[in-house]
Amino acid sequence: MAAELHVELVAADRQVWSGEATLVVARTTSGDIGVMPGHQPLLGVLESGPVTIRTSEGTVVAAVHGGFISFADDKLSLLAEIAELADEIDQQRAERALERAKSDSDAAAERRADVRLRAVSVR
Repeated sequence: MAAELHVELVAADRQVWSGEATLVVARTTSGDIGVMPGHQPLLGVLESGPVTIRTSEGTVVAAVHGGFISFADDKLSLLAEIAELADEIDQQRAERALERAKSDSDAAAERRADVRLRAVSVR
């Protein structure tokens, strides 16, 4: 059995996902980072983007909008302002939100919709 790390993905309003993983990839202000068991301790700021969690059963993808990432002792915490699993995202609704944000020139809403669509396309 491959080494695993414990992952907690938490949004401001709920626990989004918790479990064991072999690899987590997230976007930070320093760029994309991959965390595997035994990684050096880290603390970073999450950028909006998809988070990919590889488990022994498959891959979990979430759209994350801001927050923090912390890793120590094979425990990874992703504390997000907003997070939703790709399986929870309605692709057509996200596409409509993207078009609406573009027509309203709302850069923040456009970025959120884009991240949601990228998360859906990865799953």
